[in-house]
Amino acid sequence: MANCPPGKSMWPELVRANGDAAATVIERQNRNVNAIVVREGSSVTEDLRCDRVWVWVNASNVVVRVPRIG
Repeated sequence: MANCPPGKSMWPELVRANGDAAATVIERQNRNVNAIVVREGSSVTEDLRCDRVWVWVNASNVVVRVPRIG
């Protein structure tokens, strides 16, 4: 995301991790973002924001998509 402040913007290593633990790691590695755990299939706003990371999880709270700023 070209207009976002510098810092880590994607966390592919967190796919298959626990969602809550992943959110903690994301917020620790980039203090400019708020990581929000969201159940797969839920509706979310589609606006792009540099201060937000959706952490998509399945019913077992396992990350199923690469978390990224947006």
